[in-house]
Amino acid sequence: MVPKTTTTWFDGSVEKPLNREPSPEVLIEKFISEKDVYDRNHGPIPHIDATQHILRIDGSVNKILDLPVPFLHTLPQHSVVSALQCAGNRRHTMRTKEKEVWGIDWHNGAVMNAEWSGVLLSTVLKLADPTLDPSQTSHVAFSCYQTATQDDGYYGGSIPLSRALDPDMEVLIALKMNGKPLTPERGYPVRMIIPGVAGARAVKWLDRITVQKQESSNAYQQRDYKILPPEVETKEQAAGYWHKLPSILDMPVNSVICCPASGAEIEDPRVKPLCISGYALPQGADGPVVQVEISKDNGKSWTNAKILKEGGRWSWVLWKFEYRGEVEEDTTFLCRATDKGGNRQELATGQWNLRGVGYNVFGELTGLKVVKNGEGGNS
Repeated sequence: MVPKTTTTWFDGSVEKPLNREPSPEVLIEKFISEKDVYDRNHGPIPHIDATQHILRIDGSVNKILDLPVPFLHTLPQHSVVSALQCAGNRRHTMRTKEKEVWGIDWHNGAVMNAEWSGVLLSTVLKLADPTLDPSQTSHVAFSCYQTATQDDGYYGGSIPLSRALDPDMEVLIALKMNGKPLTPERGYPVRMIIPGVAGARAVKWLDRITVQKQESSNAYQQRDYKILPPEVETKEQAAGYWHKLPSILDMPVNSVICCPASGAEIEDPRVKPLCISGYALPQGADGPVVQVEISKDNGKSWTNAKILKEGGRWSWVLWKFEYRGEVEEDTTFLCRATDKGGNRQELATGQWNLRGVGYNVFGELTGLKVVKNGEGGNS
């Protein structure tokens, strides 16, 4: 085990880790997310002295490396604009539209879009010289031993070695977010960023990177963050399935209506156009998002929304749509996204799974209340 530094102190507890998300309005204020972003933790936040912190590269390599964080800053640096998304983003919608799920009640805000900077994982692995064949079953595991978590003695995750070695996948040992050092909440002094992949694999407060034949043995890789079949309805039933199912890696194409909120009061769109806005995300490495569409007739016909800024391969896009027609009590707007790879949202419902992960049904806006001038207002 990598030794803990004597200068580490902890904020929070295993029993009550920091988990929160911004309001929909704040979430989509800017293309690049800054301070108002989601937090997802399974234990306390460690505060680490970067001058003393060591990142070990070991396992099936010809050269074990113990890399001080200051040394990482001297290696060639790379930046990538990438969304970071919790696998359970939109779990509240699954819970309320379909049926109860197991997990934090994330609405639409367990996602951010930022510029991440650091060292390409492929660069560091080249220094260590892996001995496993990336074309065969082989993995790179990431671990944080700073503190115990709710379901294990440490936090870990892994990805295939082939992805880790591919510089085009832009897997980062990240040191900065938006040009500034990571904060403790974001994983200071060093974390993983794996574009296109569920945030569960983007291990924060990174201690160790291990090249190995098998996936990470950590609970959050083996017994969580998997899409269980719909017949699995309890934690007890899930125990018989975890070992049979693949771990979530690539996140699906997705889009969400953030503003206005369902049930909001609005002015008559025939008098003042209704502005509908949100975000959209590509699937895995198949970005950017190239189209966002809106439907008012339950998906029978679709109209293009305006993408406000062209996205990148790994980033989200923000979009808006102006509607000038009639809104009735039962009017429902749907949104769907399509990415460069041709992946498109296809379903209005029917993606239930016990852990409430990987949810990407159509975004929805419903229950709008048209009010006359002086009787209410936009919300």
